[in-house]
Amino acid sequence: MIRLVALGSCGSLPSVRHVPSSFAVKYGATYLFDCCEGCQRQMMKYGANYGQLEAVFLSHLHADHFLGVFGLVQTLGMIGRRSELLITGPVGTKKMMDAVFSLKELAPPFPLVFKDVRDGVVLEERLFSVRAFPVRHGCKALGYALEEGEKTRFDEAKAKAKGLRGPMFTEIQEKGKLAIGGKTVRLEDITYKQDGKKIVYSGDTAPCAELLAAAKNADLLIHDACFTEADGAQAKERLHSTAKEAAECAKKAGAKKLLLTHASNRYEDRSPLLKEAKAVFRETLMAEEGLEVLV
Repeated sequence: MIRLVALGSCGSLPSVRHVPSSFAVKYGATYLFDCCEGCQRQMMKYGANYGQLEAVFLSHLHADHFLGVFGLVQTLGMIGRRSELLITGPVGTKKMMDAVFSLKELAPPFPLVFKDVRDGVVLEERLFSVRAFPVRHGCKALGYALEEGEKTRFDEAKAKAKGLRGPMFTEIQEKGKLAIGGKTVRLEDITYKQDGKKIVYSGDTAPCAELLAAAKNADLLIHDACFTEADGAQAKERLHSTAKEAAECAKKAGAKKLLLTHASNRYEDRSPLLKEAKAVFRETLMAEEGLEVLV
């Protein structure tokens, strides 16, 4: 089970209630998608273990998406971190981060690895990978897809019919086949393949083909929903999305669930955003600080 925690959910201007869009994924270790100001405090508050942080994936270099990196790194150094931390982002990320952390006052006591990304796989773990893809936001901007590998599942009815019991399940996984009752039972005879889970994060973006393709069959699509349809002209001008456009992307992509984020703080009441999205795609949630989604 993958646990996602919303650390921030609004656009670039924070408020008393909301901080800019940022998400933590807990999957063994912790992984951050964008890094709002005060990110480490949000992680403490909502139980997203920053001490187990492995990587930070920045969508673009607008300040509301990366300013939290500097305080977070300082906090990690103060609690004794010594293992390296990966920080990825669009072209320009490495140059900026190198410049900031070259300052003696900010240099951490552990290695930072900065990686400029255009598209493709940016992290390979044993159970999943993270892939970047370009989105449309008027600057170099990325979305990210966290994807599990294909899984092998036992067909219990077939396995029992073949005579498998108890420790035989472990044995056939290790050996690939077993002799049972004078017959050879192969692993492929009693298993089936199941797609792994997929979480897609849009970052800031106007509707674009790259995001639609990446979101295909996603278990969870986290999508920019900065504006209502009434303010659609501003969404178009600023290269953001409306809540309805986010829902249309989820529907076309065949996503299972949609999570709206980056809502403008002009909407003290966010219910119109949620209503517009739900009219198109029923399985829609509005991100709020502290919201948890299990995938």
